[in-house]
Amino acid sequence: MRASDADRDATAERLAAALAEGRLRLGEYEERLHAAMSAVHLGDLAALTADLPEPAPAVPAVEEESGSPAATALGPAPSAWKEWTDEWRWWLGGAVIMTGIWGVTSIMGGALLPYWPLVPLGIWAAILVAAAIWPDESSDGRR
Repeated sequence: MRASDADRDATAERLAAALAEGRLRLGEYEERLHAAMSAVHLGDLAALTADLPEPAPAVPAVEEESGSPAATALGPAPSAWKEWTDEWRWWLGGAVIMTGIWGVTSIMGGALLPYWPLVPLGIWAAILVAAAIWPDESSDGRR
């Protein structure tokens, strides 16, 4: 039976997974990928992956409703905490940038200027802490 583009793409994905797992060397992967893209029959594709283990079946993600008793009993969803820590990473990035600007302007001025980043960083941090203490009940953690 003749191979379709979808068959060739599936074989290419399987070869890429094998490369990422360390089952194939880069040169061997490139050879097999070239052979997969030029394969005409399904048997040609099967021979390229015959020595590789079958991929693990994908486990479908189960989403739990945020209003269910189990979700409220366990506290906030992990995604809410991830978003909160991501916000703190943004804060840290802003702190680095503003402190860098303050440092450069202090050096160029020849004297230490008052540490002005304290004001915007303090306000930003207060908002992040307030969001952790008093979360928005109307949102479900998604933006």
